[in-house]
Amino acid sequence: MKTSILGLRTTIYKVSDISKAKEWYAKAFQTLPYFDEPFYVGFNIAGYELGLQPEEQSGQKTDAVVSYWGTNDVETDYNHFLSLGAKTHEAPQNVGGEIVVAAVTDPWNNVIGLIYNPEFRL
Repeated sequence: MKTSILGLRTTIYKVSDISKAKEWYAKAFQTLPYFDEPFYVGFNIAGYELGLQPEEQSGQKTDAVVSYWGTNDVETDYNHFLSLGAKTHEAPQNVGGEIVVAAVTDPWNNVIGLIYNPEFRL
């Protein structure tokens, strides 16, 4: 079966303070936004879109869907996020073979997943 779906392109995090979030995400992902407006801030992360949007109401967030950002060193990147004020959501763990995952919550309670998967190829 052939699909017309091309794969993931964008992950958007809702934040209550887009200015502070823009600064935090620039440090966390070590890149500046390429698009910066009050209604949306966009970062290009290795060809994928990380977007920030203002959150209209703050309420309980769920982690029903978690996007995992690829990394070559989960432990180092996980600790980098923690050093910026993120909280542990899921400590680094091997989930089979050489695949390692972790997740943190940003200061706005969004879950950010990290994954090392040597089998993944674009």
